[in-house]
Amino acid sequence: MASLSLSASTLKPLGDRVLLKVAPQEEKTAGGILLPDAAKEKPQVGEVVAVGPGSFNDKGDRVPPEVAVGSKVLYSKYAGTELKLADTEHILLAAKDILAVVE
Repeated sequence: MASLSLSASTLKPLGDRVLLKVAPQEEKTAGGILLPDAAKEKPQVGEVVAVGPGSFNDKGDRVPPEVAVGSKVLYSKYAGTELKLADTEHILLAAKDILAVVE
């Protein structure tokens, strides 16, 4: 995972890219058993921190992403580029890799 000394507010995604703050991993099971690092699953939920201006359609018009800053989203398991910004895990991915908005 890349480690940068930037903050999330200084990073502006380009095109249809979206920057997400990754939700923290579960440390315990529902029964109270502590999970070792090897048993933890990669989280697939995050909060949108920044959104790019969008991609262009066939007519040359810009199409903005369907998500907005502050939305909680579910994304593809192996999508995007993982970053560590200000000691917090983030992921930069294409808008097409977002599967759903979590309400």
